[in-house]
Amino acid sequence: MAYNFVAGDRDQLLLMPPSLAEWLPADHLAWFVLDVVGECDLAAFMVPYRPDGRGGVAYDPSMMVALLLYAYCVGERSSRVIERRCSEDVAFRVIAANQLPDHATIARFRATHQVALGDLFAQVLGVCSGGVDPGRSGGYRWHSYGGQRVAQGEPQRGRAREGDPRRCRGCRRRRRRAFG
Repeated sequence: MAYNFVAGDRDQLLLMPPSLAEWLPADHLAWFVLDVVGECDLAAFMVPYRPDGRGGVAYDPSMMVALLLYAYCVGERSSRVIERRCSEDVAFRVIAANQLPDHATIARFRATHQVALGDLFAQVLGVCSGGVDPGRSGGYRWHSYGGQRVAQGEPQRGRAREGDPRRCRGCRRRRRRAFG
């Protein structure tokens, strides 16, 4: 019996196009994030770095900001997960310009620029409210991941909802005693 399978060659040299611009469609969220970061003032992120170029090589702050902003948009907050997605996910690879920042580097950048990131989010919301072409956004809405969870009525971690017998400690104890 002859099978009809699509042949896959793992020794093929180029599985993806050689240009990063061809990896994602033009209306993808990653391109929108890169456009927004390009319009923001990133001078506060340049302060810790020496202007004469001495010291260790650092990743471009605009790339790191875009990487963190895109990760927050898709619901990723962990530095380790962001590092893994930079090697596995095409959109993260495009934003990181095919570079693979270490999880410690991502966490250090976030800790070092915590205040500047907070100010940047206000800039991003201002740009998104009217400064960027809405056709380029791909229909995405900018919102806080945690805010969305609270707005939909889902309980926050570690807190019990009032009147929910599954969450109440006393009710849980009574249920254990009754049902074993």
